[in-house]
Amino acid sequence: MKEGSEVRPPAAAGTFYPADPIELRETVLSMLETKDSPKDEDPAGVIAPHAGYMYSGPTAGAAYASLRTRHYETVVIVAPSHREAFRGITIFGGRAYSTPLGEVVVNAQRREQLVHELPIARISSAGHRAEHALEVQLPFLQVVMEGFTLLPIVMGEQSRDTVISLGSALGRAFGGERVLLIASTDLSHYYPADIAEKIDRVSIEDIRAFNPEGLMEHLEENIAEACGGGPTVAVMTALRILGADRVEIAHHCTSGDVTGDRRSVVGYCSAIAWKKRAA
Repeated sequence: MKEGSEVRPPAAAGTFYPADPIELRETVLSMLETKDSPKDEDPAGVIAPHAGYMYSGPTAGAAYASLRTRHYETVVIVAPSHREAFRGITIFGGRAYSTPLGEVVVNAQRREQLVHELPIARISSAGHRAEHALEVQLPFLQVVMEGFTLLPIVMGEQSRDTVISLGSALGRAFGGERVLLIASTDLSHYYPADIAEKIDRVSIEDIRAFNPEGLMEHLEENIAEACGGGPTVAVMTALRILGADRVEIAHHCTSGDVTGDRRSVVGYCSAIAWKKRAA
């Protein structure tokens, strides 16, 4: 992708998820776990993994199923950068992100607002060119919802200052708007399954307790591991400001549960943050 190009083309189609739109839609639908949602609450945020769909798709689907029949003006996705190193955060400067299911229009007004208010934010294709962690969330959203705009954020560094500054800014920016916040993260990488499960339990319990401060501390102390730990803390910080009051773990597993090889696994977790419905 050339710097400044208008639409960001899919980079993970055919590898992380199917490139054929019919197969992709059917795959996503098969991963959406059906269950009853609370009658007096709405999802305010989602934490979802970003591995290939065969590994983490059902875990992501367990959370995304809660978004069926919901409507949001803007979806904010905060993802880590796996392939490019840079300071602060970047927001894609083009018109849209695309997947085999079509284009998702970027909310240019919110992009400009966040860049104006947050010194660590800049408009750039850095971190967006080949990054899968943000892209793989989009087909789930395209299947369960329609009519939303996107604010695509990639975090180049996950220092405490960057994480908390972003979370606070998102909380301020979206008060009173129908917004959904998504954190993209996997958990521990390449430990034997029994060790991975112990490490991942720390992150999972911090998320379940809606405790971004605790998760940040555990990440800094290397007690917890998550490649998108910073995005997760930022999103939970913002969700608190926006009035979410509880987090439900939707699903967790390891790659070993899929492949049967438990010698070296990656951990996955999904969660839903709920907010009381306005009377």
